[in-house]
Formats: sequence, structure tokens, C-alpha cells
Amino acid sequence: MYTDFPTAVLVADLGYGDAGKGSVIDYLARLTGAHTVIRYNGGAQAAHNVITPEGRHHTFAQFGSATLLPGVRTHLSRFMLLHPLAMLAEERHLQSLGIGDAFARTTIDPGALIITPFQQAANRLKEIARGEARHGSCGLGIGETQADALAHGAQALRAADLGDRPTVIRKLGWIRDAKIAQLDDILRQPARDASDAKERALLHDPHIIDITADLFQHFASLVQILSHGELAARLNQPGVTLFEGAQGVLLDEWWGFYPYNSWSTLTFNNAAVLLSEAGFQGETWKLGLARAYATRHGAGPFVTEDPELTTRIPDDHNRDNPWQRNFRAGPLDLLALRYALQVTGAVDGLGITNLDRLEKLPDWRICEAYHYPGDPRELEGFFEHHGSRVTAICVPLDPTDLPRQEKLTRLLLTMRPIYTSCIHDRAAYLELISQKLGLPVTLTSWGPTAREKAILQAERIPLSKVEASSATTTESSANPPAFSDNKPLKYCHPPVPPKPGSPSLHPVHHPG
Repeated sequence: MYTDFPTAVLVADLGYGDAGKGSVIDYLARLTGAHTVIRYNGGAQAAHNVITPEGRHHTFAQFGSATLLPGVRTHLSRFMLLHPLAMLAEERHLQSLGIGDAFARTTIDPGALIITPFQQAANRLKEIARGEARHGSCGLGIGETQADALAHGAQALRAADLGDRPTVIRKLGWIRDAKIAQLDDILRQPARDASDAKERALLHDPHIIDITADLFQHFASLVQILSHGELAARLNQPGVTLFEGAQGVLLDEWWGFYPYNSWSTLTFNNAAVLLSEAGFQGETWKLGLARAYATRHGAGPFVTEDPELTTRIPDDHNRDNPWQRNFRAGPLDLLALRYALQVTGAVDGLGITNLDRLEKLPDWRICEAYHYPGDPRELEGFFEHHGSRVTAICVPLDPTDLPRQEKLTRLLLTMRPIYTSCIHDRAAYLELISQKLGLPVTLTSWGPTAREKAILQAERIPLSKVEASSATTTESSANPPAFSDNKPLKYCHPPVPPKPGSPSLHPVHHPG
């Protein structure tokens, strides 16, 4: 299952995140013998869980999710925002699992942005000040760091700076002063709680700059800066490079639903840029991931949110927390997935995960349309619709038009799902998804480890010697059979319209 030519496998989440990117990367690395995992977006807010067949568990945030496998390297591209303090803590957990060379196998682009304690504190203080109108931030300073780089590029701290203590101290001082000035209105108000007070104290700690500079210098001694030429040579060597995406396309900085979105490009665009710059001459395979049902961690539109379903299938790795708060679940939303596929561009195949959790549900439903309770004329330019029945989310001509995206968000927050009920049959459900989205399902997952994953329709995948069932699969009965692209649908019942007061209907919120 190894290739003798350069191959790039690009993995992106088509939802709001949490589709199982980490476990899929681990599986693909085992299957293909991949030599490198490249993180091409996001930052330390990633939480990519990997559980090995032997039972070792790690939540990958900044290291590539194949780091539990001997010899697989990680490269953190310039599109990744690094949090050195969090990465040092992550590496200590990897050491506890017997992985003593994680940093030795890690390279970093010199231009990668560095998140400082002051940007993290500013992020948290702003989110606390929003109260119930929070945006659902992870509280790690991603947006603050990106905004500072856009507005004050020369003052941004980057990976190439970390070994130069005077530069680090100078930039840390500038960033701290800038954050204090930006937070003036918030800091004039009394602290709301202990968490608020803790972040304020950090901004004014007289020792924090020296302590942080020491830790950054230590971090710089552990990793290798990789030039663009060296990265190009690695990408063009025989074998497989895995591009590991973060978060999900529906949270993209431009295509996501503002203001409940990320500060990172979450489509394949960054990966495509890296391949182009490297003069990549090999083959590529683009895999779009989605759970068998929908989820969202944090605030923002989620049309199919269903409190009952959320309770029935709790997620051990995605619990409510003080920053993102609630983890929500609901039936699969085909309108949202089609929108994600349109803005992502060409995708070669779908990976459907968490099939085992779906089977715990008594009723299987998918959302094929929305009901808009307001004046249908308000939908023009934002949705395809027939009266109050919405059938598609329109892709904006100018995604940088944030007022337009915010209006789209407000409309989505009022939508109610119209469901189609489906028979309890895994193969039929996968076939339905394939036909409705117009793409083959090429990977399935029905559990957390590599043993519960399989490749389907292997002829569509440019990986030599890959077969239609994984060598790591031990439970053949759990492996759903392949299916024909052209087999007619016969498993769906008529659409079920939303009922007033139904717990599956998304409540109306307004962005703050």
C-alpha cells in the first residue's frame, strides 16, 4: 500500500469541525506509509483525537495526527498559527505515551505566526465581555494574532524570530502595549469573575515577558526551521504526504457564517498554494470529511440542531467548556454540505465518519430543505427557494462582503429544517449521501481506531496497491459493502415538515 511516486492526500472537514480528521489521518498514514503530515491551516485550537488499536489516546493540537506512528514527520506551514507554550505541554503528553522524538520529527515554516500570552488574554477578555452574545471562540488568541499580523505585519512574532531573544522581547513588549490600549474600554470596567481577573493580571505581570522569552527560546532549540526549498524537495520525493486540515469549511474566514467563524482559510486553498510553490508534479487526492450526522461546538447557526439527539449520542471528546460552551448535534444537513462543497472546490471523494453513533438513533433523518418563517422576498440573493421552502444556500459573489455574510447568518438562525426519514441500513444511507451530494463515498469510519475504517471504491484513489478493504480491519461485518453510483434510491419516505415547537427546530438567536 505504498506509492513509488509523489502523492498528496488533502483532508478537509466539510462541516463545523469534529468530523474525525485526526483518526482519519492516523488511518491513512498506516494505510499508505505516509512520510509527512502537513498542517495547512488553523492553530492550537485543533483537537484531533487519535486512539490506537492498542488503546493509546492523544488529542493532537499542533503535531500531525500520525505522530504516534514511528518515523512520520510533521511540518507546520506558514498558514498555521503556533502556540509554543501549548505545544510544549502537548509534547509532554506524547512523551508519557512513549513518543520521545516528536519535536525531532517536527519542522516549521519560518513565516508561521506565533501566538503570545497577551493575544490569548485579549481574546478571552473580549469574549468574556460579550456575555451571552459570545462568538464561540476557543479562547487561544487565534483571531487576535491574525488581526495583529494583518494590521501591523512588522511587529508580528514569527517562528524565525524565536531564537533571537532581543527581537522576541521587543515584539512581546509591543504586543502587550497594543493589547492594553485596544482593551481600554474593557479594562476600565470591573472584572466580571475570577477568569476575567486572571487575564487582566497577566497583561500587567512585570515578569511575563522574560518568562515567555525564555520558553520561546527553549522551544526554538527543539524544532527545525524548514526552508521553502527543503519543503519542495520533501513534497516531491516518492511516497505520500498527508495534508491535515483544521476546524471545518463552514467556519472558514470568508465563506463561513460571520461572525461565528474562524480567522483561517479552511478550504483546500492553502494546501494548493503549498503544492504550487513546490512545483509539485505528483498526484493529488482530495477527501472531504463529514460525520454521519451534524454537529457544532460553540455558538452560531445550526439549522438541524436537535437537543434530544445531542443527549442520545454524547461525545466523549467534545464536551461543553467555558469558551466554546455547548456541543450540539442534529441530523445531517445536505444544504450546508452542498454549500461547503461549492466553496471548497473539487473534491474527489467523501469520508463519512461516526457511523457507529448513528446506529444508536431510533430515527434516521436528513435535512433536504429549510422552512423560512418570514417574508420569502428577504431570501433573494441568499438562498434558492420556492416561496418559504429553501433548497440551497447561495455562494456569495464576494465573500469579503462581511455585512452580506452577517445577514446570511441572521437568516440561517431563523430557518427550520424539513427532514426526509430514512430506513436503518448503513449501505443505503451511504448511497443516499453519495447520490444527493454527487460524490462517491470513498472512506468510512464506524469507530475511533484504524481498525474501524475502510477504503471503498479504491479505483478512484491514486494510491498504488490500495485495496477496497483495509488490512487493519478486523471486523469484516462492520465494513459496509461498496455500492453502485447509479443504483436508484428506494429507501426514503416522503419529507417530514417541521412541527411548531419541535425540539429539533433551531431557536432564533441574533449575533452580538
